[in-house]
Amino acid sequence: MSQEELKAAVMGVMEAFTKNPEAAKVVYRSKTELVENLRCKGTIRNFDPYTIDEPKDFGGGDAGPSPVEFLCMILGACQEILYAAYAASMDIKLDECKIDVKGNIDFRGCLGMDDNTPPGFSKIELVTHIKSSASEEALSQLVNAVEGRCPIYDSLIRPVEVVDEVFINGVKK
Repeated sequence: MSQEELKAAVMGVMEAFTKNPEAAKVVYRSKTELVENLRCKGTIRNFDPYTIDEPKDFGGGDAGPSPVEFLCMILGACQEILYAAYAASMDIKLDECKIDVKGNIDFRGCLGMDDNTPPGFSKIELVTHIKSSASEEALSQLVNAVEGRCPIYDSLIRPVEVVDEVFINGVKK
C-alpha cells in the first residue's frame, strides 16, 4: 500500500467514525489454551495459532516467546503502526521506524516469593529510531501524536478495568 493509499484509508476511517462515533467502539478478542507444561496456544481471529511459552531456565520448553515478551513486542508494534498511520495522514515519509522495548521485571512477585514485589513490570523502556527527511518540527508533532494516543501504551499507564470470571469444572466460582 502506498503512502497515499494509507492516508486515504486512515482519513476514511476517521471520517466514518466522525459520522458514526459508535462504530469506533470495538471489542477485541483472543483465546488461549494451556497445551502442555507452560506452553500455551493463542488464537486471534483467523490467524494461525501463536505459541506462547517460557524459556527453559524458567521451566518452559522455549517453544515461543513468553507472555511478557509478547507484551513488549505489541507495545513496540502498536507504536510503529501509529507512526505509520499518523505519518501518512501528516504527509510525512518515514524511511525507517524501529522500536527497541525493554521491560524490567522481578519474578519473585509473580512466584509469590516476596509480597512487597509487584508481579508485573517495574519499568518499561522504549527507544524509538526514526529516519525521515521531514522537518524537525513535523517529526516532533508526529512523536507527540503517537505518544499521546497509542492504545497499548495508554492501557499500560492508565488503570484499566479488568473483569475476571473463573469457572471450575463448568461452575462459575
